[in-house]
Amino acid sequence: MAFPRVLSTKFVQKFVRFPSRVGRSLSEYRFFTYLAVLGPGIIAANAGNEASGIATYSTVGAGYGYSLLWAFIPMTISLIVAQEMSVRMGVVTGKGLADLIREQFGVRWTALVMLALLIANSGIIIAEFVGIAQASELFGIPRFVTVPLTGSLIWWLVVKGSQKRVERVFLAMSLVFFGYVISAILAKPDWSEVAGEFVRPSFHFDTGYLFTMTALIGTTITPFMQVFVQSSVVEKGMDIEDLPLARTDAIVGTVFACLIAAFIVIATAATLHKYGITELDSAATAASSLAPFAGNYAKYLFAVGLFGASMLAMGVLPLATAYSLSEALGFEKGLSRSFREAPIFLGIFTALIVLGMIVALIPNIPQIKLLLVTQSINGILLPVLLIAIVSLSSNREIMGEYANSLIFKVFAWFITIMVSSLSLMLIGKTFVDML
Repeated sequence: MAFPRVLSTKFVQKFVRFPSRVGRSLSEYRFFTYLAVLGPGIIAANAGNEASGIATYSTVGAGYGYSLLWAFIPMTISLIVAQEMSVRMGVVTGKGLADLIREQFGVRWTALVMLALLIANSGIIIAEFVGIAQASELFGIPRFVTVPLTGSLIWWLVVKGSQKRVERVFLAMSLVFFGYVISAILAKPDWSEVAGEFVRPSFHFDTGYLFTMTALIGTTITPFMQVFVQSSVVEKGMDIEDLPLARTDAIVGTVFACLIAAFIVIATAATLHKYGITELDSAATAASSLAPFAGNYAKYLFAVGLFGASMLAMGVLPLATAYSLSEALGFEKGLSRSFREAPIFLGIFTALIVLGMIVALIPNIPQIKLLLVTQSINGILLPVLLIAIVSLSSNREIMGEYANSLIFKVFAWFITIMVSSLSLMLIGKTFVDML
């Protein structure tokens, strides 16, 4: 019996080693083919739950309890749409997002977008190293040990490893996010109230509430995720036949990442908000504050999640930046390339890792101010990238029959306008507060 045409034979042979027993069932084949595709969507979405994201989700739970949980439903749908378009473009065109932007919009626009991406990602990379430092100090380990050690480990993995090995390690890192699920359970929330807040939208028009909701959306949908997922799909060598499962990977990854973010809100809402602790200055503070109310196990699970999340983002963000800049400049790229074959790609990755390590070791670095600046740059960049993604994925000259349908296009433009407006509102509020 011929295999169903859901995954190209060449791709399966490359990434899956089937057991020797003859007569694999259709369900077993589908399981193995999904494992072959599994990776880019899950890794990209989970990398969005990095240190600054965890700090934001913790602040939401501490400040507003369960009342903003409903926002995760439209946020999940919006992120699925953005990730699906990026995955589809990567599979159909075989090119990264920066490649397509350069070809369709010219070098000047590409240079401007890539410069903004470089600055924003550099700030977040530094914040991830600070997250590593804070998480390790919760266990009594000084940052001068963990920051150089983890930075060197990530560098060695990417520079010396293959695409398949890097992807497997990143997927393994994603498992730490289950620590937040356990932390939420240990916090003993009122699950009936939690369920009610998911399906019962509540609005407040005070400035703080609107700012928090906007920050929540801006944290969940970030530019580097679209850049990384498209470049990863391209490097993995997927064909048109692989598109259904590539989409599944993007959807599963997005739903999983948004559920984890919701559990972070639940954990802090059931403890910190309940007992009147409504202001936090970092994810590490949130972890420490959990101990008196949910026990040390919850605190350490939260800290482990912070450490793992920072490690994952610490690898993904420099890679996304290296991919985009190499594509924009037309240089060789790829995880399976050596320094001799792709010096610019691996050089950018190395420079960003070194920068993150050095700055994170500076005592009393103002993490919140750093995040405010990078969030503002991301807020400016996100509308530009979303407009480019919708325009490119709707272009039939590029996408052919896989271009956005009329209904999908209308929905995608609606999401782009709404998310872009909220991002710009967040920037305006940030600047007003800084004056």
